[in-house]
Amino acid sequence: MDGSVPMSPMRVLLLSGDYRTARQIDEVLRATWSDVHLVTHATWDAAAAEALLDHPGCCVLLDAVPAREGTPTAVGEDPMSLLEYVRMSAPDAPIVLLCPEDDEDLTRGAVRLGAQDCLIKSELEPVLLRRALIRAVERKRAEAQLAHQAMHDQLTGLPNRALFLDRLGVALERSRRSGAPLAVLFLDFDNFKEINDTRGHAAGDHVLATLGERLSGLMRPTDTVARFGGDEFTFLFEGLTSEREVVLIADRICQAAGRAVEVDGVQLTVTVSVGIALVNDPTVTPDTIIREADAAMYRAKDRGRSRFELFDEESRRRANQRIELESEIRQALERGELRVHYQPHLILHGTEVISGVEALLRWQHPTRGLLSAAEFMPLAEDLGVSVPIGRFVLAEGLAQLSRWRVRKPEMTLSLNISQRQLRDPALPELLGEQLRAGELDPAAIYLESSETGLAEDPDSAIRALHALKAVGVRLTIDDFGVGALSILRLRELPVDAVKIHESFVAGLGADPENAAMLGALVELGHALGLDVIAEGVESEAQLEQLRELGCDAVQGYAIGRPVSDDQLEALLVAGVA
Repeated sequence: MDGSVPMSPMRVLLLSGDYRTARQIDEVLRATWSDVHLVTHATWDAAAAEALLDHPGCCVLLDAVPAREGTPTAVGEDPMSLLEYVRMSAPDAPIVLLCPEDDEDLTRGAVRLGAQDCLIKSELEPVLLRRALIRAVERKRAEAQLAHQAMHDQLTGLPNRALFLDRLGVALERSRRSGAPLAVLFLDFDNFKEINDTRGHAAGDHVLATLGERLSGLMRPTDTVARFGGDEFTFLFEGLTSEREVVLIADRICQAAGRAVEVDGVQLTVTVSVGIALVNDPTVTPDTIIREADAAMYRAKDRGRSRFELFDEESRRRANQRIELESEIRQALERGELRVHYQPHLILHGTEVISGVEALLRWQHPTRGLLSAAEFMPLAEDLGVSVPIGRFVLAEGLAQLSRWRVRKPEMTLSLNISQRQLRDPALPELLGEQLRAGELDPAAIYLESSETGLAEDPDSAIRALHALKAVGVRLTIDDFGVGALSILRLRELPVDAVKIHESFVAGLGADPENAAMLGALVELGHALGLDVIAEGVESEAQLEQLRELGCDAVQGYAIGRPVSDDQLEALLVAGVA
């Protein structure tokens, strides 16, 4: 006797138009099985379907042997057609086919159409039938488990991309019939790579699993949240009554994702950007809706991250632009389209001389003209190409500085480094090699990193900054005043200067409170023993106020616009810079 036993009494639904077969099956089953219940239907009809619905674990025994003349037959002369119909009507039911003879073609066809086993009717024995039914149930359970694994993310247990797109397609079909709108949301982490890079992939997996559990808790039974891939999650909402309802849901999602996650005793804070696509035209395809939500998500990132945005025509324009840039930006380095321009700094002590420049990346795009770094570097960061681009700027800037210091020995160079480049373990060694090759004093180099980026993971930032400090270069906190670094963290960072965000300078003369805030930032920087630089200076009035507030250096159009290396060389020769 078969060693495996079912978890509950077996219920068998026999589809056969031959009453003799029904009596034979009943006798064979009861010979070895006391807890079995046989239900017989001559055809697949509403009553047979109801029997399966009432008992989900029921196994179907389908008689493929033609009935004798004068007896009823099952629906459809072709047993394969009936098998396919049963499988489509009751996809969770295990099926065993009773064959008239040992027919390999029939057996293969039956298994291909969804049967779990085939038996020769004339050779039925109690043990053989019992074993076939039990194994059919077990195989169906295994198939269901494999199907679940194929359609669900193993880490979070959420539906995966394939299942989400399938449900979206079904929802669109319902929307076509009912006219009810639906909404799709696309979520992406703002700083997930930094977690993986600094804390390890196990920590990243823990954050994803925790977030998946939180997001599931926000869903109604009719909603779907899926892990679309990597650190991306998608949401499907039906039956929403207004745009405001979608916005409130997106806000709750952002708040839930923003709660700290504890990993190895450390509280990790993550932020997410969310794009919303409202679907009022059910004729659109699932791929189109996903693209629209994705485009809105990138617009949220462009507008500062940690927020949500609705898809609109501007999002569509930016999405098309992004698709074009994605393919072009990877080739920009190879094609020699990247440029480095230089903007001078003015020291406000003593004689007020220009003693340094900041290297600013530009892209000489073949059709769109000269693009600033703000127009393409966020995309480069997302695509993972910011490190090689940053190395290009570093090499270009150091090579130029080496030539310029022959004429102006006190000249310094400031270079922006992205968060991904800051955490590149090869950067300190590469920087040291290039400094030695150019015979440059490391103290002539200022590396700038944004306060917002440093605040995302201050512990790893401190380690990275110390490694760079050991090379001998100077370090600057860029966009000072708009990030989230505490004073305690500021004291821990091995930096030499802060560069105040241009928004504070822009308000000078228009708002007395703005001057007071800027003055407080200058005093804070000096209290920490740091030089204070103001950027975005565009008028003599702003320059005069910055002198009065005690700024050490300034940068902006009032001092000089960014120029090419050749133009700066001409200024040096003329003695203007």
